[in-house]
Amino acid sequence: MRWDYDSPEKKMYLDDGKNIWFYVPADHTASRTPVKESSDWRTPLALLAGKVNLERLCGSLTLGDPADAGGKAVAASEAGDTVLVCGPRKADENVFRQVLLEVNSRSQLVRLDVKQPGDIEMDFRFGDWHENAPIEEAKFHFEPPRGVAIVDDAQLGVKAQ
Repeated sequence: MRWDYDSPEKKMYLDDGKNIWFYVPADHTASRTPVKESSDWRTPLALLAGKVNLERLCGSLTLGDPADAGGKAVAASEAGDTVLVCGPRKADENVFRQVLLEVNSRSQLVRLDVKQPGDIEMDFRFGDWHENAPIEEAKFHFEPPRGVAIVDDAQLGVKAQ
């Protein structure tokens, strides 16, 4: 899987099946983590790849009610979308407070909003889906450009998050 970000700055996220690469051209750095050591469910990759069992992740899983929180927190972005609200299991209360998953009428993930302790919020938006589009194989291999520092997360003893 490959994601190219344009905003707020250019960056690339690539899972080549062996390693996960995160490259930020402006920083002249690329981090590398073996796929088997990257188990953070909060990444949209885990959701899109079907690696997440929501029943095991969530202490509670309900349909979003736009009346909750004045309609602000759980209201769908588009008419016809469905919002699932995932509450943490007791053991995960220090990891996240709430996860909102918005799915459109074609069962495509369009929003992932992770609310964490300390008022930290990660909000991902997805759109312009092109499923099973032909993409050249070379796009799924990363060769760091000359002068780019490689940060090997496995050698740092850091589990990817």
